Amino acid sequence: MSRAGFVRHGVYAPPAPDRVLTARSADGSPLHVEVHGPADAPAVVLAHGWTCSTAFWAAQIRALAGECRVIAYDQRGHGRTAAAEVCSTDALADDLEAVLAATLAPGERAVLAGHSMGGMTLMAAAGRAGLREHAAAVLLCSTGASQLVADSRVVPLRAGRLRTGLTRRILGSGAPLGPVTPVAKKVLRYATMGPGAAPDGVEACARIVHACPRDVRRAWSHVLAELELGVQVRELAVPTAVVCGSADRLTPPVHARRLAALLPDCRSLDVLTGVGHMTPIEAPAFITEKIRALVAEHLAAPAAVDAEERAV
Repeated sequence: MSRAGFVRHGVYAPPAPDRVLTARSADGSPLHVEVHGPADAPAVVLAHGWTCSTAFWAAQIRALAGECRVIAYDQRGHGRTAAAEVCSTDALADDLEAVLAATLAPGERAVLAGHSMGGMTLMAAAGRAGLREHAAAVLLCSTGASQLVADSRVVPLRAGRLRTGLTRRILGSGAPLGPVTPVAKKVLRYATMGPGAAPDGVEACARIVHACPRDVRRAWSHVLAELELGVQVRELAVPTAVVCGSADRLTPPVHARRLAALLPDCRSLDVLTGVGHMTPIEAPAFITEKIRALVAEHLAAPAAVDAEERAV
């Protein structure tokens, strides 16, 4: 049994960052930020989801840090970022803008990837000057813009008032999760992962989720239950890829299809067969390659850009 917030060995063990810094959000909240990889490499910014931390992106960081500058940060109240008084989608957007300003040069573009609440963060910031300045392309993983509780399939009942009410109570519960036990891993696997999730992935997810303070978990559950970002999605006017799992109970594929229909420039929609909500851990290679492809397409090397400009 363990309460550690991450595994210490294997592909899901978080690598040591090359640089750690603190970004200050609009309300003064400090944000833990990690930078991996060469300082002059194309930039990738990773935003994790509810109850997670930078450790959630360990597989992508390991795979990409040799060729990209990978920036990951802990959302407020998560990981090494202290809880703040304000929990809202506006605060998430403020935090993202602060991270972009602290890690990217003026006008520098990056590929932004968000999972679950991290994807909601990118949507919430869609109309912000910081995102418009820095986002070259976006990857939205296992996320949605509205109706999260009503569409959730965590409770195995027909859609309706009863299922919605029970789901709201379960996701909004302040009960402690306790240590990571075999039973706890079975529960987490049912709720958040697909039937074929590998044991090491389940272990990694369980340690990350169980490390989230229950007050933080409950506070953000209320924000997500009332989420309404449909207007902001229409403002996310950069090339965007959408990925979800066919077995996702928290944000079923209906959310991904809605996003694809609303986004001004949706380049692809991938539904991964048998995968649950934790796509970056359940399908690490696929998510890594999706990010790598966006970098290759939208973050051309400076030398290549200069050559193109001279040719014109």
